Amino acid sequence: MKELLKKLSEEFGPSGYEDRVRSVIREYIERDLPKNCEIAEDRVGNLYFHVINRDKPRLMINAHMDEVGFMVKGITEDGFLRFGCVGGMNPLVLGAKRVVSERGIKGIISAKPIHLLTNDEKKQLPKVDDMFIDIGATSKEDAEKYADIGDYFIFDSGYVEYGDGFIKCKALDDRHGCAIMCKLIDAIKQGADTEYDLWFAFTCREEISYSSARCASEYVNPDYALVIESKAVQDIYGVDDEKKVCILGDGAIVSFMDNSTVYDKDMVNKLISICKKNNIPYQLNKYISGGNDSSAIQKSICGVRVGLISAPSRYIHSRANVVKYTDLEAMYEIALGLIKE
Repeated sequence: MKELLKKLSEEFGPSGYEDRVRSVIREYIERDLPKNCEIAEDRVGNLYFHVINRDKPRLMINAHMDEVGFMVKGITEDGFLRFGCVGGMNPLVLGAKRVVSERGIKGIISAKPIHLLTNDEKKQLPKVDDMFIDIGATSKEDAEKYADIGDYFIFDSGYVEYGDGFIKCKALDDRHGCAIMCKLIDAIKQGADTEYDLWFAFTCREEISYSSARCASEYVNPDYALVIESKAVQDIYGVDDEKKVCILGDGAIVSFMDNSTVYDKDMVNKLISICKKNNIPYQLNKYISGGNDSSAIQKSICGVRVGLISAPSRYIHSRANVVKYTDLEAMYEIALGLIKE
């Protein structure tokens, strides 16, 4: 799974521009397609893998393909690019970071240097409106050869394994979920049985809260859904234990609720039961925050019973998102257990 995770996480795919990621996934899941399986796409760009078992309850497993990024919204007379954030990001993580556009144009996010800030400015959080992307242009005319208003940039950050099983890259939220779903599809192709009419939905636009997961849910009309996601944690030096949320390496996170969803009680209990029965490491989410595709799915059609498993993730929505591989393996085992039950 690591090779696929590297390829997916390094690919270009901000919200609304998931084409390259979708192509990588489609090429992977099309291999050796069984007769009882089919692949489809909808009009908003969601990609589906369907294991046909129509007389069984319908289960949809979901992960989103998009990542946070930046959209050019203006070009200054001296050739710098003004931008807006695509998805939620802390301005503190943006300064001096490398970025790259869909065309492959490299740039650096910057702002007024610290030695030119006033005392009052030094006391304030930086604002995105005061930042710019430096692509090395010398004028507006020069910059327009390489970038237009509406162009997208993403963090320019490669996949790195370090320490005791840690992985660093941009876009691990939620490319690890996509990689886990691909591995589950591999298990189906290798003969794993399922008690469901099973759908895998690779969805778009989660990061901008205009989730196409609702479109996916209405396309599939599932009885149940399992969302595979990331959870922002702070298990670092200097943070009180109750504020760390969860710990990298302690297993997959099972959540009862977040800021947008109260998860189905039976689904939560089933996920915990699978962990206990199969000795899969897991931890319970100790902090109510954030949101994901679950909200859109749960409220679609006449309602869907939704569960969530997440990877504890440090420095989420930055160029150096960090996860631990053993947690991803635990998430895979939980999802595989659910498919078989």
